[in-house]
Amino acid sequence: MIKKIAYGIALILLLVAPQIAYPVFLMKVLCFALFACAFNLLIGFTGLLSFGHAAFFGAAGYATGYALRDAGWSFEAGMVAGVAVSAAIGLVMGLLAIRRQGIYFTMITLALAQMLYFVFLQAKFTGGEDGLQGVPRGKFFGADLSSDLTMYYVVLAICIVGFALIVRTIHSPFGQVLKAIKENEPRAVSLGYDVDRYKLLAFVLSAAIAGLAGATKTVVIGFETLTDAHWAMSGLVVLMTLVGGLGTMVGPMVGAVLIIALEDKLGDIGAWMADVSHIEWFRTLGDSVTLVTGFIFIVCVLLFRKGIVGELAALFGSKRSVGTH
Repeated sequence: MIKKIAYGIALILLLVAPQIAYPVFLMKVLCFALFACAFNLLIGFTGLLSFGHAAFFGAAGYATGYALRDAGWSFEAGMVAGVAVSAAIGLVMGLLAIRRQGIYFTMITLALAQMLYFVFLQAKFTGGEDGLQGVPRGKFFGADLSSDLTMYYVVLAICIVGFALIVRTIHSPFGQVLKAIKENEPRAVSLGYDVDRYKLLAFVLSAAIAGLAGATKTVVIGFETLTDAHWAMSGLVVLMTLVGGLGTMVGPMVGAVLIIALEDKLGDIGAWMADVSHIEWFRTLGDSVTLVTGFIFIVCVLLFRKGIVGELAALFGSKRSVGTH
């Protein structure tokens, strides 16, 4: 009951958020929050650490951008194309990597993702280092998406559907098997489950939802670049998930909000600190965002082993248990 109330309050806040904050920034945060949730489905509930999720995020962005700009497809068809491409790439990568475990699985996903990155670098349709520019938003069932406010509510609906799919998956019998595989894979095998098949399905589903986030981001921003397909993007989504809370439902979203807001606003914070302290070094703070995010990651690993949401849940859970005795 408490969770439903919390979700209801969050939904109300999201509905009124464009009246307070810049809609494009909010849409960017929503896209990365969905991306982090998709990654969390794989690592938090299946126990597979992929370091190649940027491949799905970037591939879907390129596919949707090409479909909308060059092929002249509708918004709906372009989004479906992006998700389909990311799911197909996830299937191929999964078939190659899923039979390995631990660091070997992680390294295979990283290597395959980097191979795809160099394909995007050399391919003509991606624009290479210049990126895929001028992607139109089009219309969504007749609604003109050129309006940031209209686009925001469409993005919000897409992210809610994606999040609901993740929640439904986790609480389904399929999700319970994934949890069993994470906790004790040999025991799951002894019970007769085809572990590789379940892990492959989880990998493809995670890739498809990550692709949905990447395709949506491309339409919102209006371009796609190599940054979204680079290994650093895979590292960023790992950071979001660990900071927010690995294996929690809302932790990755909290981590995404914190990291994206920090990257977007760090330059403004540095300028303000320079004006207040008269120390000009602070003006370069925005260029050192990786150092700041790295520092946050170290603090969270040392002090908040379960992430922000995980630690809060453990704290309130312990207080509730004490109160019942």
